[in-house]
Amino acid sequence: MNDATPHEVRGYRSEDHEFLRDMSYEAAFWRPGAPRPPRDEALSSPDLARYIEDWGRPGDAAVVAVDWASGEGVGAAWYRLLTEDAPGYGFVAPGVPELGMGVAEAFRGRGVGGALLGALMERARAEGFGALSLSVEDGNDPAARLYERHGFEKLFRVGDAWTMKAELAGSRGTNPPRAS
Repeated sequence: MNDATPHEVRGYRSEDHEFLRDMSYEAAFWRPGAPRPPRDEALSSPDLARYIEDWGRPGDAAVVAVDWASGEGVGAAWYRLLTEDAPGYGFVAPGVPELGMGVAEAFRGRGVGGALLGALMERARAEGFGALSLSVEDGNDPAARLYERHGFEKLFRVGDAWTMKAELAGSRGTNPPRAS
C-alpha cells in the first residue's frame, strides 16, 4: 500500500451503478453542511437523471476510485454525450462529452479527484474525443482549481456556474460514438 495514494482508480463495472448514482448526488449537492433533498428524489429530476439514466449508451464512460484499506468506493468520474435537445449544465457542442465527478466528502482534498480526472481524460483521448466539458458552481473553488490544473478553461457563465472545456491533445481523432 502506498500511503501517498491510499486509493486505486479502475474502470467502471456494472456493479458500480448505484455508487455512480451516489457520486452523482455528491456532485450535485457538494456544499458541506447545506441541506440536501432525498437522494432518489433528487436523482429522478430530469436535470440530474440525464447524466446517469440508461447508463452504458455509446459515449458513456466512467472510472471509480476505491480505498485500499476498506475496498469501498470513494469517488467516481464519468462522461456522457448529451444533445442540443437535452443538454447538461456544461454542454458546449454535440460530440463533446460532458464530465461529472463526485468524491465522498471524507476523501476530498486527498488526491482522489485529480486521479479520477486524469484517468478519465486519458480514457476520452484513447476513445478519440477531442475535448471534454463540464460545469462548476461558484464557491466550488477547489474543484475549479483542479479542473484548471488539468487544462480546463472557462468559456462562459450559465447562472451561478462556469462552463469549462479542455482540449484533449493527443486524441486519436477517430469517430467517437454518437448519442442516440
